[in-house]
Amino acid sequence: MSTEIPVRDIDIVVSKSDEEGNITYGNPIFVKLSGYDQGELLGKPHSILRHPDMPKVIFEYLWDRIKKGETVKAFVINKSKSGDFYRVFAVVKPAKNPDGSFRNYTSTRRTSNPKAWEILDPLYKELRELEESEGMEASRKRLAEFLSGYGADLNGFSDVMEKLQKL
Repeated sequence: MSTEIPVRDIDIVVSKSDEEGNITYGNPIFVKLSGYDQGELLGKPHSILRHPDMPKVIFEYLWDRIKKGETVKAFVINKSKSGDFYRVFAVVKPAKNPDGSFRNYTSTRRTSNPKAWEILDPLYKELRELEESEGMEASRKRLAEFLSGYGADLNGFSDVMEKLQKL
């Protein structure tokens, strides 16, 4: 059985990745929470930390948006090397060089609001079940329905996530 690793209010978890999502940098708290040595993380895909409780549709949305140059806010469950997990509120931003070319993706994560997880845990479970039983389109549709309950569509995903973080 896995155990939740606490992310403290003072913790700022930072990582950077290349265009393919391979980790190019992780600050000390990122490395500590992951349970990996820095050498084990660098060059590896961020998906090395993907927890099985995370719906694919959330990452599909995130990658679609950041590849378009947008900032995305999302609640994420990450898995450590030991199999334990930690929950964070992530802000993922694409960064550009002065000439406008791609530099990296930077993800800054902080502790997440437990009240938000009371809403998101059942939603994430439902999205995963839909992905397994009916496919990604059913999961996308359910996510859109969830967002519409907050007066938003997919374009307002990050705004809804920000509202949940402030509950």
